[in-house]
Amino acid sequence: MKKIIKPSVLILMHVLFMQGICGQTPSDMTDYISKRFLKYCKSVPREEIFIHSDRDKYISGEDLWFNIYLIDRQSFKPSLDSRIAYFELLNSENRPIVQKRILIDKGYGPGQIVLPDTLSTGIYTIRAYTSWMKNFLPDNCFKKNISVYNALSTKVFKGSPGKGNYKTKGILENRTRDVKNAELTLKVNNSKPDSLELFVSTDIKFRSENKNIFYLFIQTHGNINHVSTEKLWGEITKIQIPRAILNSGINQITIFNSDGEQVLERLIYSAVRQNNFLTLYSVDSCGLRSKVSLDIGPGKEVLKDLSITNLSISVAPQTDDQDIIDINDYMLFGTEYGVQGPDFIKGRKINEISPDEMDSFLLDVRSNWIDWKQILSGDIPHFKYIMEKDYHFLSGKLIDKDQKVVRSSEFLLLCNPGKDAVFQYTRTDAEGNFHFNINIDETVKDLVILPDDITKNQKIIIESSFSDRYPKFELSADSSEAQISPSISKMSVNHQVQTIFGENAGGRPLSPLYPPLIPTRFYGKPDIELILADYISLPVMREIFFELLPGVSLKQKKSSYEISITERVFGDLITYIPTLMIDGVIIKDPSLIVNLDPEIVERIDVVKGKYLVGKYFFSGIVNVITKAGDFSSVLLPDYMSRLHYKVLDPVLAFVSPDYSSEDMRQSRIPDYRNTLYWNPAFKPDKDGKVRIEFWSSDNKSDYLINIQGITNEGKTLSLKKIIKVK
Repeated sequence: MKKIIKPSVLILMHVLFMQGICGQTPSDMTDYISKRFLKYCKSVPREEIFIHSDRDKYISGEDLWFNIYLIDRQSFKPSLDSRIAYFELLNSENRPIVQKRILIDKGYGPGQIVLPDTLSTGIYTIRAYTSWMKNFLPDNCFKKNISVYNALSTKVFKGSPGKGNYKTKGILENRTRDVKNAELTLKVNNSKPDSLELFVSTDIKFRSENKNIFYLFIQTHGNINHVSTEKLWGEITKIQIPRAILNSGINQITIFNSDGEQVLERLIYSAVRQNNFLTLYSVDSCGLRSKVSLDIGPGKEVLKDLSITNLSISVAPQTDDQDIIDINDYMLFGTEYGVQGPDFIKGRKINEISPDEMDSFLLDVRSNWIDWKQILSGDIPHFKYIMEKDYHFLSGKLIDKDQKVVRSSEFLLLCNPGKDAVFQYTRTDAEGNFHFNINIDETVKDLVILPDDITKNQKIIIESSFSDRYPKFELSADSSEAQISPSISKMSVNHQVQTIFGENAGGRPLSPLYPPLIPTRFYGKPDIELILADYISLPVMREIFFELLPGVSLKQKKSSYEISITERVFGDLITYIPTLMIDGVIIKDPSLIVNLDPEIVERIDVVKGKYLVGKYFFSGIVNVITKAGDFSSVLLPDYMSRLHYKVLDPVLAFVSPDYSSEDMRQSRIPDYRNTLYWNPAFKPDKDGKVRIEFWSSDNKSDYLINIQGITNEGKTLSLKKIIKVK
């Protein structure tokens, strides 16, 4: 029997329901906003990369040395979530010239590339990102312009000098424009040393509709500084925020109405205090081929433990119009705001910019990380790329060859040819995408990928691990009339002399940080392990199966063959078709085994019965292992894709001469190194001290000592000094 609910009861239920929605107390709303914000930052973290390179100006054919710092945007600590950085050198048309995968260990990763000697004179861009950062490209990646000069080329100077830069004039003018919408205006006084003053102007309609309240939320790079319920007192409400609770850097002020809807936001700047964590003592000048000692120690401000701090150092010629970006200034903006921070204040340091000037600039800037619409919705977006913490991901797509439609929920198989079978599987998603987990090391891996079902006429497309999402292309500038400075001309001559005397060797290889995995048979000890050398030689594979493999049958059926396994289960004979392999590679055609020459076969493994790897089912396994063990004995079937793949590029160590012996000092071989010294990873001792020693060259010049680093607690370090070699 149906019960009829009276209309009056329905109305009462509706009123109670609406009260449940709208009747949240202010404290509940601030808690609600805070929880949504924290959930978002945890689910959508941001990684930042900073690259310390030995120089910003190079001669084509030289080595470019660098160290990658991977930093968690929220804590500023070295990020432990990704272990591979993708490093690229792009030309002025955004085309990659060099691409390398660099190992990141505990937030750091040294690397080196050789600039092709065919590069034309021009501006090139370094960019670097992780797999996770690919979800937010083209903005969420490190970018830095370098200048490359080719003394032997008559081509004009090409590049986009204005790309990513903001002209200082007209941008940092003081603007008092208030941030407002139709019903609310926010004015900020950011000049007081102890407090931040906010003036919120509202009209009658806003105050009435919001019961004279609003919610104030202030955060800095994903950390909540302040959240409160504010009472509106007439047309203008003044709010004072203690300066001490604001993190240094860029603060985002957001105002929500009484329903928890974002109505206004503004960015302001809280000055970053110049740190004094390190000191550097050295001579101010030295002679040619002289030892230079740098004593680095703790500064006036004491850090928790400098001995676990990673520092990198370069010593290179001081050039004209040199403007080296340091990690302190870079991390103010990072990639969160879509601008390369130090570019728009070119020629000045961040601490030389007043809060008013910076606030004026920030009126036109928005965070591309903190998205309040997404935060308040509670819906976390799906990300295609995941963090490569334990494995590198080899990705691709499975499509139909003819119709070009994607294939979802299909099994794909990956095998590593070898004498010990290594296997893994994956399944395509709704868009036909897939990825396999590849061990992170420097070995060249032999990979064979195939679909489980070869009857569907499918095609495997392997995706490059480097992103094809590049910044907006800008037309190159013709600077053929630009004069090359004397310092660059001198560097060019130095490089040519080094090349003539064969002294431009890049460096010596470092030992791999992580050894390659030792392969083991994924199916363990087989039920039958037939070693052919233990038996008399037989002329064809059919006789081997018939004579030496009991329970395993190889039969010809018309023009094809079938291999089966028969065993007795509870008194009944059961026959089933096993998975077939050659050298650990799954094959779908038994004739490939039949046609093998027994003379090249070393052993045959047989696994009887059901065998599961995750959710992939094997109804028995027959694996024929050749003496070569490299799957070279058969022609690769067209349903397979085979590639030789290296996850990491090898790391080289910088090498410089040692003039401690008299013979070396008197050597007639010239030494005109442009980079005197490079060390991507040195650590102070338990007392926070370290001594760096290197030798000067035959080149008289001013050299810039540039030290960059970050502590495990998220404190950025930067130190520079000029020394003269004369």
